[in-house]
Amino acid sequence: MEIVRGHADRPPSEQRTATFTGTVFADPLRSGPDVTMASVFFAPGSRTFWHSHEKGQILVVTAGAGLVCSIGGVPQVLHPGDAVWVPPGEAHWHGGGPETYLVHLAISLGRTDWREAVADDAYRARS
Repeated sequence: MEIVRGHADRPPSEQRTATFTGTVFADPLRSGPDVTMASVFFAPGSRTFWHSHEKGQILVVTAGAGLVCSIGGVPQVLHPGDAVWVPPGEAHWHGGGPETYLVHLAISLGRTDWREAVADDAYRARS
């Protein structure tokens, strides 16, 4: 068993820029080859690039409201308490809403394969 303390003896939040659009900060909780956990803050309009996970990803929304979208789909709205399971290899993105911030816990399993940025029109698409 491993207990990961949220803010005890942790470095300050890291701004993420290489594979994100907009203002994104992460508080890493655990990092390893099999499981990575982080609390991630997305400013309004901010989002990840398209990406997939070798063994899947779990997202748990803790504050704000945001969006998640799989390739070929339309963005779905997320609210606090919502949980998302992204199956292994499924290309997707997630981030803040157009006018709302998002905070979620991201649990990524296995390797993350990053792709291109999400185009503005794809981000704004609605069903």
